[in-house]
Amino acid sequence: MNHLPARLAALTATAAAVALIVSGCSAGGGTQSSSSRTLVVDNTFDLKTSDPARAFELTGSIVDKALYETALTFEGSDVTKPVPQLTTYTMSDDDKTITLTLNGKHAFSSGNPVTIDDIVWSYKRVQGIAGNPSFLLTNLSTGKPFAIEKTSDTTMTITDTAANPALPFILPNPSLGVLDEKTLEKHGGSTGKSDSAEQYLNGTSAGSGPYELDSYNSTSKVVFKRNPHYVGTAPAFGRVVLNNVTGPSQKTDVQGDQAQVALNLNSQQVSGLASGSVKVAKFTSANLGYLWLNQNASVSGGVTNQPDFVKAVRHAIDYKSLQTIAGTGSTQPGGMVPSQFLGSLASDENNTTDAATAKSDLKSSGYKGQTVTLSYPTDATLDGVSFADMAQSVQSNLESAGVAVKLNGLPIATLLDSFRAGKLQAGLMYWGPDFPDPSDYVTFSPGEGLGLRAGWTKDMAPEVTKAKAAAIAAQGDARAGAYEAWQKAANADGAFVPLVQAARYQVTNGVSGNLPNAIWTVDLATIK
Repeated sequence: MNHLPARLAALTATAAAVALIVSGCSAGGGTQSSSSRTLVVDNTFDLKTSDPARAFELTGSIVDKALYETALTFEGSDVTKPVPQLTTYTMSDDDKTITLTLNGKHAFSSGNPVTIDDIVWSYKRVQGIAGNPSFLLTNLSTGKPFAIEKTSDTTMTITDTAANPALPFILPNPSLGVLDEKTLEKHGGSTGKSDSAEQYLNGTSAGSGPYELDSYNSTSKVVFKRNPHYVGTAPAFGRVVLNNVTGPSQKTDVQGDQAQVALNLNSQQVSGLASGSVKVAKFTSANLGYLWLNQNASVSGGVTNQPDFVKAVRHAIDYKSLQTIAGTGSTQPGGMVPSQFLGSLASDENNTTDAATAKSDLKSSGYKGQTVTLSYPTDATLDGVSFADMAQSVQSNLESAGVAVKLNGLPIATLLDSFRAGKLQAGLMYWGPDFPDPSDYVTFSPGEGLGLRAGWTKDMAPEVTKAKAAAIAAQGDARAGAYEAWQKAANADGAFVPLVQAARYQVTNGVSGNLPNAIWTVDLATIK
């Protein structure tokens, strides 16, 4: 039967947390035809690709949300209820299988109709390429890909080997955008490792979303134009320019009407900014800033993989100072699951500032004064908060405890490549939710995707692995406690230190409709 699993964790407070819903007249004036109006949005890029099967950064989600439709979606800020887009859905009584049924007629920008075959092919392409988003269609415990099967000309099924109430909540992720199989196969597209369509998709989109790609540059700007074959309500702007702009310049742009939307201003930058047509919306961000310490002996320098050294770092950090840097509305998460989701920890004694304990743990670790290299992104922010500022604070904290620290600022693209390869000793990074459920965060476990980036293999922390398995297997009311227990185990014996959740601000000048969303930040097609 069709149901929303009541036991599924979801982001329940996003819409209520919006302090101010932006409003105002449409940019460009009411006398212009909608096709000639241009929307300019300022964003600090962490963009790597616009290929949905490979894109897994925050800016990539903004881009692919505009270009591609998904089987299911969320409406506005509400991520508690998946709603139909390309399909409707039903869940089996055992929560192992979701059945998708085409929801009316949709068309790609090529004019080709969207079929069940396109959806099946797109999902199998995600699995076959085995890029960063592939875990979305994979069993979290076994790593076995979901079974994806066409069952009729209008229906298909996705089946997990175990109960998975998160299935409907996973499918709205923009990385599961549906592509035009006929077009992609002419340009190197396939469902295996041999796929070579990324370059094509970075120049020409192949989706059924409200916009299509006009031009693409991962370091400067992405330009969108209307998809003439889109079957939904036509977006208000015929052209959208998404610019890569730093926070201070975003403020200048939106004040001077050079941009209608700014997405990465922090609490200090928005102070006093709201005036006239300039509006400021504040809400709780689900993005989480964290520190990692590599557990691979060949990368750790014999330092960061020592359990007592990790404990020393956890107690040396001044978490309140980081909240001051992040500004009003920021919080310290107790674990890796952000505060909005079921199973989040309000606090954990493992992650508390205690200078004496930090020095004692450091001595027990056998630390001999080696310099630890702390990497961080120089051209990306945590909801407008500078990683350089956070890195300097952490450096000062650790040096006060007796640890020599060298800061290593890197462009986000360079940092991601090295981090994903497991080659960095320690650093600061961020994580945005892929779907609104705590199971999204077990990737921060030994042997899992994020765990391996920190050199944390499955055999290194059997108690954490055991707690992870229990959390994934938990059902009903037991889920919250099981995910809390997993995080406590990871905090006691883990490679990741949750640091801060910042408040998020969206600033607009003369536009409305840009409701924030925890999964794709903003839907460009809804702005008017």
